[in-house]
Amino acid sequence: MAIGRYLERTARNDELCKKFKEIPGVEPVTSLAFKSTIDNPRCFGSNKELASHLGLTPRLYQSGEIDRTGCISKCGDAMLRKYLYEPAHCHLSRCRQWTSIRSWGMRIAKELGMKRASVAVARKLSIVMSRMWITGDHFQFGKCNSDHGIQDSVRDSIPLFVESVRRQPI
Repeated sequence: MAIGRYLERTARNDELCKKFKEIPGVEPVTSLAFKSTIDNPRCFGSNKELASHLGLTPRLYQSGEIDRTGCISKCGDAMLRKYLYEPAHCHLSRCRQWTSIRSWGMRIAKELGMKRASVAVARKLSIVMSRMWITGDHFQFGKCNSDHGIQDSVRDSIPLFVESVRRQPI
């Protein structure tokens, strides 16, 4: 119990964690784990590098003419991946407040199922949190201003993941 209160107090006193907690489903532990694991979001050249660092990109198998994508690679920090999956699943299943991420995730869930959609939303949440950290913006429930680049950067990086998931046999 004392550890939980300490983590809540630490997250409450940190400005960046306060911004992360504006995202529906993100709790103090998730915000602190993301901040401590990533440490410097500017060291990642692209959103794809961030997602692959967290193990949220599809595993590739290439040999000759064969080119298959599999399940997520699970490289990187397993604890943070778990902590990102939880708010993503809550964002899709329990949160009743409309967000563009939720509507996008529900479209994927209808096609591919809730588990794959939750992984895709977890990847998207990690990218949004990274962009929030870099730009200093707050979470916006609808479409973001394009001059900040949050929505544009997420939109550019996610289709690769979704296409690879769609190609997988169920």
